[in-house]
Amino acid sequence: VFLPQAMWPRAYEDTPIPIGFGQTASQPSLQALYLSILKPGEDDVVLEIGTGSGYLTALLAITCDRVYSVERIRELSARARHALDGLRLKNVALMVGDGTIGWKRYAPFDVIVVSAASPSIPPALVDQLSEDGRMLIPVGTRDSQRLVHVRRVGGQVEEETVAGECRFVPLLGRFAWAVEDAEKEA
Repeated sequence: VFLPQAMWPRAYEDTPIPIGFGQTASQPSLQALYLSILKPGEDDVVLEIGTGSGYLTALLAITCDRVYSVERIRELSARARHALDGLRLKNVALMVGDGTIGWKRYAPFDVIVVSAASPSIPPALVDQLSEDGRMLIPVGTRDSQRLVHVRRVGGQVEEETVAGECRFVPLLGRFAWAVEDAEKEA
C-alpha cells in the first residue's frame, strides 16, 4: 500500500526502495532504528519532515497522539494521504511545503523525525522542539552523513551522534540545500 506497484516485489527487502521523483523509502531496519531511539509515546505530538511513502508516518500515527508531516513533493504527499486514509488513520495531518521551516502552527513538538539529510540542523526545527523533546536528523555532506539525536533538556539543546556513515536523500529548502541546486543535478 505504501510502495508503487512496480516496487511490490521488493517490499520485503531491507534496502532503500525508489518511490519516484528521485526519492526513496528508507529500509525497514532504519525506520526501526528511528523509532527505537526516539521512543515515541501515546501522548507525543510528532513532526515528520519528509512524508515520502507514508510508511513511517503510519507507524508514528499508530504509536502517537498526533502526527504532522511535511513533504515537498505534492504527488508523494497525495499518495501517502491515500495510503493513510486506506488505513483509517485520522490523527495525521499532511502538508506540502518546505520541511526545513517545520510547521510552526502546531509547535512545539515532542518528537521531530527528519528523513532527509541536511548540511546542518535547521534552526526552525530546533525552535519547534518542546522541552524534553527529541529529534533525529541525518547531518553531513550530500554523500555521507551521520545520524544526530537532538534533545532539548532544561532549556539547553544537546546533540549526540548515534550512527555514522549513512546516506539519505538531500533535504531541500530554506535551511538546507537549495531546490535549484538539486534540479541542476537531476
